[in-house]
Amino acid sequence: MITIKNLSKKFNTPYGRVDVLKGINLKIEKGDIFGIIGFSGAGKSTMIRCLNLLEKPDEGTIEIGNKEITSLNKKELKDARKKIGMIFQQFNLFDSKTVFENIAFPLKVAKYPKDKIKTRVDEILDLVELSNKRYAYPAQLSGGQKQRVGIARALANNPDVLLSDEATSALDPLTTYSILELLKNINKKLNLTILLITHELDVVRYCCNNVAVLEKGVITESGSTKSLFLNPKSNTAKKFIDITNSFQTTTWKEGAGI
Repeated sequence: MITIKNLSKKFNTPYGRVDVLKGINLKIEKGDIFGIIGFSGAGKSTMIRCLNLLEKPDEGTIEIGNKEITSLNKKELKDARKKIGMIFQQFNLFDSKTVFENIAFPLKVAKYPKDKIKTRVDEILDLVELSNKRYAYPAQLSGGQKQRVGIARALANNPDVLLSDEATSALDPLTTYSILELLKNINKKLNLTILLITHELDVVRYCCNNVAVLEKGVITESGSTKSLFLNPKSNTAKKFIDITNSFQTTTWKEGAGI
C-alpha cells in the first residue's frame, strides 16, 4: 500500500517560488494498477519523483508498505529504493551495455553474487519476452523493446512498487498496447503495485483499476476508472474526455472520407 499525506513541494524560479504540489492526500492499495492523469504542468512528474525521494517534499509524509520513507536516513532510503522500481519515458538505458548488462546493472550495484545475477536476469528476460535479445545493444532495439528492457531493469531487485513516468508516451499505439499488456501481466503474476503517471486517457482506460486527476498541484478527483469515464466531476477529467472523443470522431470522419 502507498499512503500519501499532505504532500507539498515548491520550487524556486527566477519569478519566485512556485507551488507544484499542494497538500496531496492519496491511498493506493497493494496490487493495484493506479493512474495519475493530468495536463502538462499539473505536477505529475514531480509527484512520482517524490515517491522515491528523487525530489524531497517540503511537507507531508509518504508510506510505502510499512515504511515511512520520508523519515528514513540516507542508508535506510538506499535500501528502501531497491523495492521501488521506476521506468521512464526516454528509457534511460546505457548505450554501451548489452540488454543483459543493462538489466544486471542494479544487481551489481546491490552486490549480488554473479551466479544469482545471471539467474535473475534470465528470469526477467523471459518475463518481458526478450530472451533472444540478451546480447543486443540499445541501438539495435525498437522503442518497444527498449521500454521492455527498462521495465526489466526496474524489476531486477524484486520491487514491491513499480512507478511509471509517461512510459508509453514516446511509443506508437500498437507498441503502447503491448507494453500495457506486459504491465498488466506483471501485475497479475507478481501482485506488484503499479502507479502510472500519464497524460494519455486511453492508457488509463485500458490499464488502470483506479485513477486520480491532478490539476495545478491538487488532486481534484479520485476513484474507479469506470466512474471517471461515466461521471467525470473535475474540469480536467471532463476536458480530457471531451478532447479524446472529439479527436476520435475527427479521425473516424477523416478515415471515412466524410
